[in-house]
Amino acid sequence: MQRSDQADLATALRTGPFHVALRTAIAARGLALHRIRRHLALRGIDIGVTSLSYWQQGRRRPDRPESLRAVRALEEVLELPEHSLTRLLGPRRATPAEQAGPPVRPYRDLISPAAAVDDLLAELSGPRDTGLHTITHIERIRIGADRQLLRRDSQHALRAHREGIDRYLAIYQGDPGCDIARVGVRAEENCRPGRIRRDQTHHLLVAELLLDRRLRAGDTHLLGYGFDASPSPTPGCEYVRGFNSGAGQYVLQVTFHPAALPVRCHRFALRSPGEKPYETEELTLDGHHCVHLVATALQPCLLGVRWDWE
Repeated sequence: MQRSDQADLATALRTGPFHVALRTAIAARGLALHRIRRHLALRGIDIGVTSLSYWQQGRRRPDRPESLRAVRALEEVLELPEHSLTRLLGPRRATPAEQAGPPVRPYRDLISPAAAVDDLLAELSGPRDTGLHTITHIERIRIGADRQLLRRDSQHALRAHREGIDRYLAIYQGDPGCDIARVGVRAEENCRPGRIRRDQTHHLLVAELLLDRRLRAGDTHLLGYGFDASPSPTPGCEYVRGFNSGAGQYVLQVTFHPAALPVRCHRFALRSPGEKPYETEELTLDGHHCVHLVATALQPCLLGVRWDWE
């Protein structure tokens, strides 16, 4: 490398921007893009020549985790100091869609009575939504031999649409007559229990699940959590899940005890509590005494399964 090339490279690495520094480093080393691609492939990184070309022209910016891994490898391939390219990228920028987030309805629109929800949330003193929206949510409900809800388990993949998110709110409403004080909260994966507030009169519980890291806009997080139910005086006949913001995919499975099988089941969707469902579909029990539903591209709504015992 000539002295002038060294000086140009040192200046580009010091002042940026990223695409100029990358283009200067490639020119200084005299490597063709297809050779750089081959070096990256030997390190287990698959980046196309087109992407490398766009990066050095400034037409695209490496943003995804696999792209950032490739940039770190480029520093090695091009014999550059560690972090000399990655520092020029700065923090990850959220896309406009991530910054804006999905449409959000207040929780009070999805749970009755609305005033009771407002009162519980006021005790936790936070914004009207948690800054998180659902990518994928798999929920499992178990009904016991006494026809009562036993437990509710969730695997929940979420994405932040605001900066600095460090908690998720889980809301539980028991069947009429249940003892909400006896409902157990389980924070099982990538979270721990925070504040828990209960309203015995309206069978409501709000649990704060604290994340193990602070999320930036666009970050994803996987939660595992659940509730252990309290029995009520009458058999349960439905399970409803409220979505206050858009959701990518939701899967609900209801499993019945072999000694307590319903005679019919159907799924339903409605926009607000007490309204007539705008969507219904009959469901059939499988060989494991389960029914399930799968929903994608959900807008804010209430979605659930209802069953008849006789």
